[in-house]
Amino acid sequence: MELRNAVIVDGVRSPFARAVRGKLVATRLDELGAKVIRHLLDRNPKVEDRMIEDVGLGNVLGNAEFVDLGRVAKMAGLPPEVSTFNSNRQCGSSMETLHRIAQSIMVGVIDCGIALGAERMARTIPGDEGPFTRVTEPTPVQFNKEQRDLPPDHYDNFSVPFPDFILDSPAKVSMLQTAQNVAEVYGLTRADLDNYAVPSHQKAVDAYAAGNFRDEIVPLEVEQPIFDDKGAWLPEERGEMISFDQDECIRPGTNFEALMNLNAIPGVESYGGNEIIITPGNSSPTNDGVSAILVMSEEKALALGLEPLARIVGFGVAGVKPQLMGLGPVPATNKAMKFAGLTMDQIDRVEFNEAFAAQIIPSAKELGIPMEKLNVNGGALAIGHPLGATGARLVLSLAHELRRSNGRYGVATQCIGAGMGITTVIESL
Repeated sequence: MELRNAVIVDGVRSPFARAVRGKLVATRLDELGAKVIRHLLDRNPKVEDRMIEDVGLGNVLGNAEFVDLGRVAKMAGLPPEVSTFNSNRQCGSSMETLHRIAQSIMVGVIDCGIALGAERMARTIPGDEGPFTRVTEPTPVQFNKEQRDLPPDHYDNFSVPFPDFILDSPAKVSMLQTAQNVAEVYGLTRADLDNYAVPSHQKAVDAYAAGNFRDEIVPLEVEQPIFDDKGAWLPEERGEMISFDQDECIRPGTNFEALMNLNAIPGVESYGGNEIIITPGNSSPTNDGVSAILVMSEEKALALGLEPLARIVGFGVAGVKPQLMGLGPVPATNKAMKFAGLTMDQIDRVEFNEAFAAQIIPSAKELGIPMEKLNVNGGALAIGHPLGATGARLVLSLAHELRRSNGRYGVATQCIGAGMGITTVIESL
């Protein structure tokens, strides 16, 4: 069977807010998702609501606001017959929904769908909750020798061995711990990480000044949350409606000296006996936000007289040792590039999710990504990382940047909790 082309027609996202004390705390995720979908369709009037055949909802933390699968689509005004599905591939959830929608289009199952990602990372708005059940302690995961040792294709992806003190460390660890582990494997210093983090903020500041986010961020009318003097949200207090139009975590004036003065994040260990170098300054913040992408068969898009942003030409998902989660983009990108039939020297732009500076630096080196092509408008260290929304944001930002820079091919990639990576390769149109 000959595969059809799946194209990105358009996409939008909310500004990414701070978790806990940000501007989206008082807004339900389902309402926010519906607003973003509605904005997306309203600015593409040639795409009628009834043309949408499937909506994928990428979400990680399983918020009660996102339990009713059909609610978001209906609130956005879509016909009740539109099908929906949930996807939870941790940080890669909305990129996974994009892949599933695109693959359905490529094999001819549907012509048009929306990939949505949404996340609230700290606060829960009271809503419908399921029954409570007894929770038992999980059985500890203990790797056998085959699971513990390096796979036969290790050096196809990585230039260095993984040391025994990492391979013998606990497999179930926090994402912060995996960042420290990666830094130790590659001999990175605190200065290396902070030197990477500073330009992420400055590039984002410059991108705003240049209007580079104008086409992807939609201003949203939301309720201003009210907090007490200790920072606790007061849900019984109603704030005024405000326009929210800019990412909240970008810090103009961020400099190396300020980052180097930050304390390491508590709870992280060094299994190699080294300095703890993971800090809030070289880690992504916690955020709330929504992203959505409209995907269509190229045939359908052209028949409607649309001008798609990009064609999806490659997918890849791969696993790594869970202790080194941040390296997941390396094998995932290699897989996606093989599917696309491309090499890295053909890639003009890369959007690489900056979960941690510690994983970006070695992953980019392993993949041969020139720094001048990487996250040219800043990354998640500044923009933010609302887990389920990030993947769609990366692909959307990439598509716009390729068009803006007259580039042809681009790669969007991210690491995923539990030891995975996911990658999308696109061709600008």
